Amino acid sequence: MNLTIAHPDGHCKGALQITGSKSETNRLLLLQALFSGFEVENKSNADDSVVMEAALKTQESTIDVHHAGTAMRFLTAFFSHQQGREVILTGSQRMQERPIKILVEALRSLGASISYVKKEGYPPLKIEGKQLKGGHVTLPADVSSQYISALLMMGPTLEQGISLSLQGKITSVPYIEMTLSLLNNFGVSTRFQGNTIEVDFQTHILRKTQVVESDWSSASYFFSIVALSQTASIQLNSYKKNSLQGDAILMEIYRSLGVESIIEGHTLFLTKKEHPLPERIRWDLTTAPDIAQTLAVSCFGLGVGCDLEGLHTLKIKETDRLEALYTELTKLGANISVTDKSLHLAPGGKLKPNCSIPTYNDHRMALAFAPLGLKTPLTIEEAEVVSKSYPDYWADLKNLNFNIL
Repeated sequence: MNLTIAHPDGHCKGALQITGSKSETNRLLLLQALFSGFEVENKSNADDSVVMEAALKTQESTIDVHHAGTAMRFLTAFFSHQQGREVILTGSQRMQERPIKILVEALRSLGASISYVKKEGYPPLKIEGKQLKGGHVTLPADVSSQYISALLMMGPTLEQGISLSLQGKITSVPYIEMTLSLLNNFGVSTRFQGNTIEVDFQTHILRKTQVVESDWSSASYFFSIVALSQTASIQLNSYKKNSLQGDAILMEIYRSLGVESIIEGHTLFLTKKEHPLPERIRWDLTTAPDIAQTLAVSCFGLGVGCDLEGLHTLKIKETDRLEALYTELTKLGANISVTDKSLHLAPGGKLKPNCSIPTYNDHRMALAFAPLGLKTPLTIEEAEVVSKSYPDYWADLKNLNFNIL
């Protein structure tokens, strides 16, 4: 379905309930399957989490995670440790193009039995579950943090625990810290010093209800809306001042783009503030790469230049996000260049009206570009792709008086 997005006057006001973080939800679903005996509240309703929960409950021998990258990584580790269980873990065509060799080799070094059904280094995978003992693993530090988290979450169930030595600069540290914090909530002993991470074997787990914080990646689109609006006052629930999510850096980043943000209780208040915009901004998004698309689109809509670094993981997401941003922002009138790990947008640029934006089977392309409807009407192609992480997005935009046809 293609949707045309516009806004009648550029004034946005409303209160929205954002569902739980996909990142936290999927980690807790895996831990729930490993430990059992506790409940998870405010779970994400995103496709990725629905797929993850269903996969953990099914007894089918073939499990299709579709586009859910987190589920593919986490479930690869999980089923490797399910003694006597054999599964084929597969996904969409794009999923079968996303590398998983580093995680597979790490699990094999612990004794896992995993083979490739088609292409070496890529899903689908045939997994024959074993009782893994754990131990020491060395792997590159600049890989997806989901590989690292997948291994760490197995640690409490492994007789020898798990010790990871990460070689090089670590990517997405907040996501690793999120995993360790969730383990700590259950009384699991962990250590993260330098490039070494250790998780101890644990025979007794503290089982208590876990409440998922709302998703900061989803909040990013409303930071963009406030920045691009004439006036705005938006309330989002439920957020924490001491968030485990790296994307909470949005509060700092968007301050220079005219967005005042405060948290009172569990409500995040976003308000448009008038002040001179910078000519350009510079950020290293190594710890928060998922907000790169949102920030690049915001800057273009405001005429602000930006230099965004630390984006090397974007090339292996649902699409090559750097190339997709280059293509679509250029179409809209931007002067932009990208490398394999950075994006550079020149200040200014005249926004062309009535453009049609393909989404490349990537939810964040649809989510990030839609706020430009505040500046000019545009069409989002295959708009249903937002269900991967934010199924209620279009309804929530209507609540802010967007015209969506």
